[in-house]
Amino acid sequence: MKFEREVTIQHNPTGSTRLGLALLLGLLAFLGPLNIDMYLPSFPEIAQDLDTSATLVQASLTACLLGLAIGQLFAGPISDAQGRRKPLLIATLLFALASVLCALAPNIVLLIAMRFLQGLTASAGVVLSRAVVRDVFSGKALTKFFSLLMVINAIAPMIAPMIGGFILSFNSTSWKSIFFFLSIVGLLIVVIVAIKLKETLPPHKRIPSSAGASVKTMGSLLKDRSFIGYALVVGFIHGGSFAYVSGTPFIYQDIYGVSPQMFSILFGINGLAIITGSFVIGRFSGIIPEKKLLHTAVVTALAATTLLLAMTIIEGPLALIVILIFIYMITMGMILTSTFTLGMAKQGHRAGSASAVLGMLPLLLGSIFSPLAGITEASAVPMGIILFSTTFIGFIVFFTLVKKDEVKT
Repeated sequence: MKFEREVTIQHNPTGSTRLGLALLLGLLAFLGPLNIDMYLPSFPEIAQDLDTSATLVQASLTACLLGLAIGQLFAGPISDAQGRRKPLLIATLLFALASVLCALAPNIVLLIAMRFLQGLTASAGVVLSRAVVRDVFSGKALTKFFSLLMVINAIAPMIAPMIGGFILSFNSTSWKSIFFFLSIVGLLIVVIVAIKLKETLPPHKRIPSSAGASVKTMGSLLKDRSFIGYALVVGFIHGGSFAYVSGTPFIYQDIYGVSPQMFSILFGINGLAIITGSFVIGRFSGIIPEKKLLHTAVVTALAATTLLLAMTIIEGPLALIVILIFIYMITMGMILTSTFTLGMAKQGHRAGSASAVLGMLPLLLGSIFSPLAGITEASAVPMGIILFSTTFIGFIVFFTLVKKDEVKT
């Protein structure tokens, strides 16, 4: 297979070229959320089939998030040195293999290990799709294109649990079939990328491939006060949201008694919330300064999670919990889009490494928070505490790093 192709994508493309690139990059980033969300409705079944606890099943999600986080630390710098296309194709092939191994896992320990491998290999699609965006776009075109990409990406959390729920309703070995399905998706993505994706980082713009160079690049990013402010804001707020991802399968189904199919719908509609938040950034960023939009999103997220925590403590109605989470996810779409475009705006040749940091922190922190949501299986309070606490930390970071830096500049 020939990995390198001539760089022919124009800078800030428009029209059908822009739309085609959005669909292609959306497909690449699709693996991350699909890998995370698709098997969520099967959590209770996995616990029963493998004779294990809810906490250990949630640990398989933690392992996947760790893999996604760690993988980005390697995929980003490697792509800055080798280009975007070759690392992406190799990693996606390995993802397809890891998915098969997940399906064949005979116990929870091996499933957790294979989920880590699955996350590790899926990370390339997440980080490199963003690096390609920075290779090709800049300025307001970068903001508008990334908001379009986020809309496409938001479809994955909407349909992934629904696909999982559909498989659960028709297949007696359903949770295993979910991972076989992911393997097929991975192979299809390899074929499409091999045919359609051109290399976007020419050799003369690449960073030397060495451990020292990678460490130096990462060090320069960590010294960038503005960049690290955006990274920590999205890291804590988005990272905390994984407590919702891992907690709601048990909260909705075991505490509130909804079916796996209804859970899939309740979970999936939050994709509409992310789309709404991303649309707001893309539509109004040219009218309202993007930092002000981010400010509004962070404050709203804190208000929503404060009320959500109260509802979990008093065991409020499911409808109100769903509404508050929907509002929270609208702000998530705004935060994900704005922190990326603001944080990546000045990164240039180190876009792969910068994308890795922005993508890694939420997953790394999410891997810590997600199993904590299941500490008390008969209560939604742990989830409420985590969502409020992480949003509050993100709020503090925004006003101590991002806003202060804005005043200084």
